Amino acid sequence: MSTKPLSGPCPCGRTDQRARPLQYALCCGRYLEDFAGTPAPDAESLMRSRYTAFVREQADYLLATWHASTRPAALTFEPGTKWLGLDVRSRSVLDADHARVEFVARQRDASGTASRLHERSNFQREPDGELQRWYYVDGEAG
Repeated sequence: MSTKPLSGPCPCGRTDQRARPLQYALCCGRYLEDFAGTPAPDAESLMRSRYTAFVREQADYLLATWHASTRPAALTFEPGTKWLGLDVRSRSVLDADHARVEFVARQRDASGTASRLHERSNFQREPDGELQRWYYVDGEAG
């Protein structure tokens, strides 16, 4: 669990109908803070919550939402990395249990060098007890 504040705008950049940033608790926070009971309802929401987990350095959430077939044993975060923003380019529902989300995430490393991660991520939905849960499977560089 992160020690970062639970209030303020959500790092994923999602906005409401009036183009105002959604608050963390009403956006990705509900998934990150209650993973067991509140799964992300679709692939885009999972992708946004995973971005937020990278910002907040919540490896437990990232690993729990990574499909077992491609999940690494552990995750580490590069010290001094600052995530600068997320742009969702497209989202595609392939069928009831598969989806793809294309995004660009911007970051700056500890030395001040900025970079962009452009990826088309693949997601799969599977049963988890009585819930249906989306998982990140893999991604292709954009």
